[in-house]
Amino acid sequence: MQRFAALLVFLLVASPAMAQLRLGESGLTLNPTATVTSDYIFRGISQTRSRPAAQFNTELAHPGSGVYIGSFVSNAQYQGYDVTTEIDLFGGIRFPLGGFNIDVLGIWYHYAGLTRRGAQPRLDYVEAILRASRSIGPVTILGMLGASPNYFASAGTGLYVEAGLDWQTGLWGLTLGGRLAHQMIGRPANFGVGNYSWWGVNLSRDFTIEALGTLTATLSYVQTSIARDHCVPISGRGQDICGARALASLGFRF
Repeated sequence: MQRFAALLVFLLVASPAMAQLRLGESGLTLNPTATVTSDYIFRGISQTRSRPAAQFNTELAHPGSGVYIGSFVSNAQYQGYDVTTEIDLFGGIRFPLGGFNIDVLGIWYHYAGLTRRGAQPRLDYVEAILRASRSIGPVTILGMLGASPNYFASAGTGLYVEAGLDWQTGLWGLTLGGRLAHQMIGRPANFGVGNYSWWGVNLSRDFTIEALGTLTATLSYVQTSIARDHCVPISGRGQDICGARALASLGFRF
């Protein structure tokens, strides 16, 4: 909890200063977001062992060309590893194509604090991602493909596919979203689980704060196809990080 509190203080103190950064006539924009969440869920699996997370995402973009770079920071915790923080660096380009909004990017996932012991694999990996979305009235349809040559924990080829939609209900400013996805793992023994699916639903609402930014409150429910006994077993016992769970988050976009 001390690390969580320290990271939260950093986000609250650093974010406003970063949001005020201006780059003259360059055409560049800086888009920071700070988030506090009751659990850090990535592709259906808890990355904090069901504990809270404080996160910061910042993106430097050139809207004229669609090119952008950025970073994401969150506390993280894995049983059997001394990881304290996940730091992701990413870059890509966005552009319209045939009525769709396309986003092509690459991400390097880095896990700080790790001290490798014995035959423990490296956790870091890179991934190429293709996203596409299209809005039809109040509904936005989304799709995503991800590919990694050596997925998390040296788990071999990782392939990921996700589909979803967001519906602006028109009721009290609420947006209802749903996601359905499947992760394929090349070396399940290293990752801790084999190929699996996950799905989730979420309900969110934006609150605009004049001259500051937008606060987004979200409630989510997530579930995977992974049985408890097969969830990243340690000493023959599965962990409680793959099961169904509800979570809440508050995010602030400057």
